Amino acid sequence: MRRFLSLVIIFFKDRVYSFLAIFTILFFAFLAGFALLHPGLPPTHDGEYHIIRFYEFDKILRNGILYPRWAPDLNYGYGVPLFNFVYPLPNYVSFVLHLFGISFIDAFKLNMFFATIIGSAFFYLWAKRFWGTMGGVVSSVFYTYSPYHFVDVYIRGSVGEVWALAFFSAFLWSVTKFIVQRQKIFFILSSLLLALTIFSHNILALMFFFFALSYIGFLIYRNDNRRYLTLNTIFIILVGLGLSAVFWLPAIYESKYVTGLQIFDVSAHFPDLYQLLIPSWGSGFSGGEVSNQLSFQIGVANLAAVFLSIIVLIVGIKNKKKNAFILFFLFWFALVFFLILSVSNVFWQIIPFMSYFQFPWRFLSLEIIFTSFLAGSIFCLRLSFLKIPLTLFLIFFVFVLGLGYMKPAYYHYRNDSYYIARSNFMDGTNSPGNVFNTIWMNKGLNKEKEKIKFLKGKGSIEKKEIKTEFYAFKINAYSLSKIQVNTAYFPGWEIKVNKNQVKTQLDDNGLFYFYLPEGNHNVEIRFTNTPIRNIAILLSFISFTIISVLFIKYLFVTIKK
Repeated sequence: MRRFLSLVIIFFKDRVYSFLAIFTILFFAFLAGFALLHPGLPPTHDGEYHIIRFYEFDKILRNGILYPRWAPDLNYGYGVPLFNFVYPLPNYVSFVLHLFGISFIDAFKLNMFFATIIGSAFFYLWAKRFWGTMGGVVSSVFYTYSPYHFVDVYIRGSVGEVWALAFFSAFLWSVTKFIVQRQKIFFILSSLLLALTIFSHNILALMFFFFALSYIGFLIYRNDNRRYLTLNTIFIILVGLGLSAVFWLPAIYESKYVTGLQIFDVSAHFPDLYQLLIPSWGSGFSGGEVSNQLSFQIGVANLAAVFLSIIVLIVGIKNKKKNAFILFFLFWFALVFFLILSVSNVFWQIIPFMSYFQFPWRFLSLEIIFTSFLAGSIFCLRLSFLKIPLTLFLIFFVFVLGLGYMKPAYYHYRNDSYYIARSNFMDGTNSPGNVFNTIWMNKGLNKEKEKIKFLKGKGSIEKKEIKTEFYAFKINAYSLSKIQVNTAYFPGWEIKVNKNQVKTQLDDNGLFYFYLPEGNHNVEIRFTNTPIRNIAILLSFISFTIISVLFIKYLFVTIKK
């Protein structure tokens, strides 16, 4: 009887600890994002860009295009292949929110609010596997209150990066569970979460990918049956890449058709050493006046976490496996710290893909993960009755340090139409330096009222239908005529006259035209998929089928048991 009561007490004690842990991380994540629930739009670097993207993406989806690639209203109405290159996940989240009557401005803020909550929860689940419940709570709160995390939310407004951090934390938890427990459900989840990370932010996804490979390799090396785990994790990665191929494959292959993707000089964006170590805060841009630059600090609490993990190694713990993980993350912290500084400039110049990351300080996203994970390592030590006081102290410590960063300076009290109706938001390509404009486009063109016009010849044009990626007209040409389409040319635009495809020809201004013989004609102009886009869609469909079959099989086996 006494043994039974002991087991009951232990059972409920564990449940209470778990409940309190989850409540704590969600409570502090809620506080971190609470300012996003305030009316108005915080004045972030990217926020206004995203309002326009959400509007355009929503419009295209409502026209029946399941995966938008073309933004029809931008670029003075000539359109631009914006969504062929820009991460789609925040746009889909906004679309769902807008279906419930939520404005695009509020959808932008809720995107980051939900990402903050989800990221904190999965970071806890991941860190808990190594450091226990208390360590998981501390690591999660350190992650949520990392200064650069607040920079992404309240200064840069980089909604994609906040989502990428959240889903990558979830991926690390899931792939760890698969390698340790080898359950098929975590195989499925890991592939999905990898794809969601890529859909969230392609640049961060590539950055995270190299660390993920080393992390997976490290886990496999420390486990049995390495061949099985290696083959399965390779399959996880391939399926994850396949699921997201609809986005990244055309974006890479068709980048040769757009301009300005490398508009930033990497060497001009290295922070100084003191900027990484000394707390600072500003709303400016990288490369601007030092007094108002955005903060590049790693964070006092985060640096303290690194110092504490070193102390743990020096003091020594008997668990060699945990020591190895501390050393692994310390190594990655030091490597990334080096890459952020100008002393690493030679590597940025000689390694081809490095310029893709644009800003060396972007690697602070990885430092968030490393330092926050290491924060929980203090619980490797035998602290007995000190665990709860230490947890409370560390949470209070990082919370107080983050108080000044968890809110914007002010809010713009505007509605969606303020941005959608203004030419300064709609006439460009919705990116700094008119990135994503086609390589053929003449940027000096004036806005046209109509989608097509006669360049040579005369006749009448009856507009039948104008959608985001489809135009239909009835044209009566009095003689052989040259018809200009007032849309920027990009591979995929096709023209059919009386249901027969005709040659699409590119003019000197980056628009396209076609010839029309005398008579009445039904003309259809449609943005279609190129061969590379069809291949990408096929890869995503095959990968989705594989995941679906595995999930159905898993459910069948689970129910049968």
